[in-house]
Amino acid sequence: MPNDNLKSYLHLHLIVFIWGFTAILGELITLDALPLVWFRMLLAVGFIILFMAYKKTNFVVPRKTIFGFLLLGLVIALHWLTFFKAIKVSNVSVTLACLSTGAFFTSFLEPILYRRKVIWYEVLFGLIVVGGLYIIFNVEGDYYLGIILALTSAFLSALFSVINGKYAKMYDSTVISFYELTGGVLCFSIYLLLSNSFSKDFFILQPSDWVYLLILSSICTAYAFIASVRVMKFISPYTVMLTINLEPVYGIILALLIFKDKEKMSSEFYFGAILILITVILNGVIKYKLRNRNSS
Repeated sequence: MPNDNLKSYLHLHLIVFIWGFTAILGELITLDALPLVWFRMLLAVGFIILFMAYKKTNFVVPRKTIFGFLLLGLVIALHWLTFFKAIKVSNVSVTLACLSTGAFFTSFLEPILYRRKVIWYEVLFGLIVVGGLYIIFNVEGDYYLGIILALTSAFLSALFSVINGKYAKMYDSTVISFYELTGGVLCFSIYLLLSNSFSKDFFILQPSDWVYLLILSSICTAYAFIASVRVMKFISPYTVMLTINLEPVYGIILALLIFKDKEKMSSEFYFGAILILITVILNGVIKYKLRNRNSS
């Protein structure tokens, strides 16, 4: 069992590193955000279908649940759209720093959707995060559109996670992923059809874009999602939470190494980003300790 735990912990770090690399791929792919997300979801659905066929997974669920999955697919698709659009109009560092606010959007969405009381320290931490964002806005004002898009992406990610948490307890994660990604593809396909965006040129991609899209849809989407659920059988939620918070750190370091001067930011920016990250981690630590105290 200890060996399984160690292997799972190292596996989780690999998964988080892969998630951090997603932003790098978004920068490298020359497509605009909308076709990028559409191709990502379509290819990911294909890979998941192959995996489900190999595992002989039963994908039958109630029709009402399917409709819920499809709607959530639109939410996650919009999350990715605003995420990649933020990268296109700003850069990886700004986008990932703002995306780490998702935990605090979750803290305020849960009381609304689950009708629980607002917790005082979540409000305090939320104010600290706003302070960190103010620092970033102040020193990187030229990236205001990217910051707004990244914050929108963080909110949509939080909304998706809060609602999807109910489904995750009742249905297989691979089945959920299949229907949700299919929902995203369908919604965006309808929009692209109505806007007459589907054309011969739409499907003509540079060879490098095809390579990056295949990596993005297979490793960074289909594989990472399924693997992340599997490692949670051996690792505590606390460890998972702390490790996932390293995603923006990995992403920003990778961006600095790959894109160099384009990703170099002011010292004030990094102070604001670190302030947000530390606050997110503290929030998780307090939650974990309180949960353990209440259960003992």
